Amino acid sequence: MLSASAAAETGPLAVSPSGRYFVDRHGEPFCWLGDTQWELCRAFGLPDVDLILRSRASQGFTVLQVMLTGVGDGSEPNVAGDTPWVDHDPGTPNEAYFRHADAVLQLSRERGLVVALGVFHQVQASRLTTANARPYAQWVARRYRERPNLIWSVYPRAEPDSVPVVRELAAGLQEGDAGAHLITVHPDPAPASSSFLHNEPWLSFHSIQTWAHTDLLVPMVTHDYALAPAKPVVMAEGAYEAGPEYGFEVTPLWVRRQAYWTYLAGGHHSYGHNDNWRLPPTWRHSLEAPGAAQLGVLREVLLGRREWWRLVPDQSLIAECEDGDPALNVAARSASGDWCLVYLGGPATVSVRMDGAWEGDTVRASWIAPTSSARESAGASAPAGTRRFSTPAGWEDALLLLEAE
Repeated sequence: MLSASAAAETGPLAVSPSGRYFVDRHGEPFCWLGDTQWELCRAFGLPDVDLILRSRASQGFTVLQVMLTGVGDGSEPNVAGDTPWVDHDPGTPNEAYFRHADAVLQLSRERGLVVALGVFHQVQASRLTTANARPYAQWVARRYRERPNLIWSVYPRAEPDSVPVVRELAAGLQEGDAGAHLITVHPDPAPASSSFLHNEPWLSFHSIQTWAHTDLLVPMVTHDYALAPAKPVVMAEGAYEAGPEYGFEVTPLWVRRQAYWTYLAGGHHSYGHNDNWRLPPTWRHSLEAPGAAQLGVLREVLLGRREWWRLVPDQSLIAECEDGDPALNVAARSASGDWCLVYLGGPATVSVRMDGAWEGDTVRASWIAPTSSARESAGASAPAGTRRFSTPAGWEDALLLLEAE
């Protein structure tokens, strides 16, 4: 866990010169592993906030997605009974509410976590309009401009009618903090910021919400990855673990699938658990949900690769899926030719192309269990032709690591 001083050095984040990934204030690559904690500033007292922060930091999460005024139209009070705005008017912020938010954001900084802070949601459109969005955004940005661990986020509908108020909010945020923090747009319910705002110069990176449509995840990340100019793409909201709304059970397997698909398609990923924002009495148990814990394996694997931030999506590595569902599989390689990763989202037998631009004369293969990081050797071979691999018996999914020797 980072100390307060170390956490302060993490941000403010920036986008890499390549436009593919995030860097910290020293220009070092930053691994985005996000968690949706929409109600963190509103629904929790500070002891529970700290419990959440400590839990997520220990599991390897680096970013929390939080709504400044909580879920809803901004009229709901926080745990002390304070509403965000006096008489529900954004022109008169309630100091008591924001003092509590100040403390939450400070704790996040001390725990080494970046907060993607939502300052507007489309259900607030009757309160935040083109007439008052800019001064409100200025006020928020001025209040928090010295906090290095923030990213600004807004949540409109992905429709032309939303653009004017979004532009006013972006202008206010930039004026309030002199452009110190990144800005993203997370459409809700529509899926992608790229669909209507890609060329906005203030839009630092793209956010995607696939919700239940897991089949759209790889195509949408792939689409945004290919855009010019290049901007990082975050799969910011998918199917929540244990969520009941999707027509299928969101098991830890589905949590892992969404995350591996995102990263190996060239994006960055955020997790969510249904209880994190619906807040049933048992919400604390969700902090130890298996899907959340297992995403730490993914981060460990990524950070263990040399120049992981230069990962290149390459589905052509999978020459053939002989057994299993090919739609569940995704692959990527390093830019320097010393490793590649193939994720198989179910039991499968695949043929992998081995004749890429490898650095060495031998390629060693290993299976990594996404549930535990346990490893099994899959042997070594020359970097030529194709090689057949079958997932280990009893594994729900599997990660194949190929490394040059």
